[in-house]
Amino acid sequence: MNKDRTEIETESAAKLYQGVCDRFEQTASFIGLDSKVKAIMSQPKAELMIHFPVKMDDGSYTLFKGYRIQHNNLLGPYKGGMRFSPEVSLDEVKGLAMLMTLKCSLAKLPLGGAKGGIKYDPNEHSADENQRITRRFTIALGHNIGPSYDIPAPDMGTNAQSMDWMMDTYHNLYGRKIEDKAVVTGKSIACGGSVGRASATGYGAVYCLAEWAKGKGLSLEGTRFSIQGFGNVGSHAAIKLQELGARLVAVNDHTATLMNPDGIPADELAGYAMEHRGIKGFQPAHEVDEVNEFWALETDFMVLAAMECTVTKENAGLIRTKLIVEGANGPVTPEAENILKENGIAIIPDILANMGGVIVSYFEWVQNRNSEYWNGETVDAKLREKLIAAYQQVERISQEQEISMRNAAYVESLKHLEEVYLKRGVWP
Repeated sequence: MNKDRTEIETESAAKLYQGVCDRFEQTASFIGLDSKVKAIMSQPKAELMIHFPVKMDDGSYTLFKGYRIQHNNLLGPYKGGMRFSPEVSLDEVKGLAMLMTLKCSLAKLPLGGAKGGIKYDPNEHSADENQRITRRFTIALGHNIGPSYDIPAPDMGTNAQSMDWMMDTYHNLYGRKIEDKAVVTGKSIACGGSVGRASATGYGAVYCLAEWAKGKGLSLEGTRFSIQGFGNVGSHAAIKLQELGARLVAVNDHTATLMNPDGIPADELAGYAMEHRGIKGFQPAHEVDEVNEFWALETDFMVLAAMECTVTKENAGLIRTKLIVEGANGPVTPEAENILKENGIAIIPDILANMGGVIVSYFEWVQNRNSEYWNGETVDAKLREKLIAAYQQVERISQEQEISMRNAAYVESLKHLEEVYLKRGVWP
């Protein structure tokens, strides 16, 4: 019996959440995490589910479902993206919120973890409808967000325009202070966004990859790589790798799989994908019908920049590459990770590889709060500094304790949170 799309999406969200929880439990046991810290971290502090009506262009009304999960704010205000997608579910955002807590802790940012979104497809609505949906959701969230409390950012299905609308709505209804710009990050430059925010996640993944290659004595010049997912993260990663001399030979997204052993021009493909909402039909590249050809293609590196749980026990054995870089959140299931490990494939884990986005979001928040503007060179230099420091610390733990990079990243993140909890105490 074939499963329908809803069943597959539900299973994927459950796998993501369960995978994050299992890895948390394993790491907590491994390091002997304090029992009260473990109890606090095991569940979100708050789970918000909202139903709100919005008027459509034809005069009818549609009821939408939105979520905001606030996992932990020990280190600072909740921070996390807003995802607008039909696949959004409670389990999905709970898992992603916990990952954000771990990611901010690993990056040593004064921020906590959150995630949210609306269960709908923005591509099926006009610009006016999307604006009303976004603004109405912001109103429904009310004081559950704020520049010193919970700071959303763009994610799948949202962009700088979405954040501009959210910021403007919050400012007009609840604030009217100069720091209101800091209620969200990922805004357009004109509305207070930071230079380098759009490219930060993709570039950050490449900076981690470059550190890995340097540690192995490898040059990126002339290497072959593939990318799964070619939205904001995947396209920027591909462009940066191309600048460093690597050659993109395969791309897969929700519309098609493209291959070309002579190389696919990443910058041209990025412009095409933005215009056509996918890579299907791009020339010069050979479009293949069987996605397993993508997974089985021999490459030096593979960047996963699409959805969670895309590498599973069903396709992990096909993969032939030296390194997987998790530009997406939770793209490799625990069962698949075991197979990859047996096959000698290294992984730079999500909470390290894709932390560039939240790092530059933090920079944007600081600029907004202080009424400052940093140029692109300053932002990129600060991003590199934080990413390389985090990578080197994770690599050191991995080597010293003879554990995977993922386990090392979780160890460093949880130990930092534990230290702060034990020094501050749990009140009352």
